[in-house]
Amino acid sequence: MARNLTVSVLAALAMAGAGVAVAAVPANITAALADKARPAADTARDAARKPGELLALAEVKPGQKVADFMMGGGYFTRILAPAVGTTGKVYAYQSAEFIKFRAAYGTEQSTAVADYKNVVPLTGPLAAAGLPDGLDLVLTVQNYHDMHLKPFPSETADTVNKQVFRALRPGGLYVVVDHAALPGAPLETSDKLHRIDAAVVKKEVEAAGFKLVAEDDKLLANPADPHTALVFDPSIRGKTDQFILKFRKPQ
Repeated sequence: MARNLTVSVLAALAMAGAGVAVAAVPANITAALADKARPAADTARDAARKPGELLALAEVKPGQKVADFMMGGGYFTRILAPAVGTTGKVYAYQSAEFIKFRAAYGTEQSTAVADYKNVVPLTGPLAAAGLPDGLDLVLTVQNYHDMHLKPFPSETADTVNKQVFRALRPGGLYVVVDHAALPGAPLETSDKLHRIDAAVVKKEVEAAGFKLVAEDDKLLANPADPHTALVFDPSIRGKTDQFILKFRKPQ
């Protein structure tokens, strides 16, 4: 027993040294991944997106109130809903600006929330997203950089980060996943390549009052990504090098 425990501890330390999220995937998330309501197109992406490990890092538990911020096609909404269970709530946010730009975003939101009674759709503008108070987690995946696109005011990211800070309970988490840009890349890279330097995200989110408590550049890493290609380029689409930043609102 002692030997097995020692081996387990050493293995965890080795993984931590590699920058990999080491938390075991809990039963509620494992069951959510196996939910038959998930489309086959979503489950086919699990190997690349590693949602179990990511949501374990985000500390998703039954009964929580969480927000899938800029939800895209609802990939994470469909996992979060059963993961927080019937006593929890998921706020699936699709920005009004995105829906205006591409009506299919609104359709995708409606489709994603249809099977879940514990999911509330939100469609306010980025400047007034409508997040409720008392959230345990705000998760945004592959979309933080969008707040630096040319159509949006320069203060959009700051405005959103302040909203997220207000909405989270003390001790609540803000988890950001995005496509990695080259270190030191200017903000214009967000518009040109749909990538962002993790250092920029850290600076902006911490300016809103958050504390960085964990970061991972290994779980979703791709060393073959040159970081100079548009993320929609067929050579790299779905295979970009991504970083994970976990922030906490102080108690």
